[in-house]
Amino acid sequence: MSKTITVIDTLQNYQYQLDAPEGRQFADDFKPDLTPRQMLELGVFSHYFEGEQAEFPAKWFAHARLSAIHDPKINYFQVDASQTREEWQRKGWIYAEDPRGWFQWYCRYYLGRRIPSEDTRQINRWKNMSRHVSQVKKYCKAGDELCRPRQRQALLHWAYDSRKL
Repeated sequence: MSKTITVIDTLQNYQYQLDAPEGRQFADDFKPDLTPRQMLELGVFSHYFEGEQAEFPAKWFAHARLSAIHDPKINYFQVDASQTREEWQRKGWIYAEDPRGWFQWYCRYYLGRRIPSEDTRQINRWKNMSRHVSQVKKYCKAGDELCRPRQRQALLHWAYDSRKL
């Protein structure tokens, strides 16, 4: 079932194998609410792939809310809940194979790439976001999307569907 994906873009020349079917065979403790396609349709990362989308299925981008520049108004909650890639690098959050960060890792994981040590690291980072789910539930009325919009937007960035909290 293994398939090789070749990436040639401004941040990397890279090849990886798909070892699992798309959207399946996730780690038992990794259950994201949103697919990459759904996240892109919510405008979660308006300019994340900077026009370099060839490695991913075109259907993911059919209704994606994208911009040539960072534009928080495209985000579902229309707020800026992001840090720069330079800040991610400074904090040591970037893994060499995924220079665009967590969402790039998730897109590749969703496609079927598996790197056990990196998958564990990223899944642990994803699980750590659950504290924000707890805070939204504690301090906001169910369905009140005006409550904590930056925190809700950040949760969308991590594939938690904060619209349903």
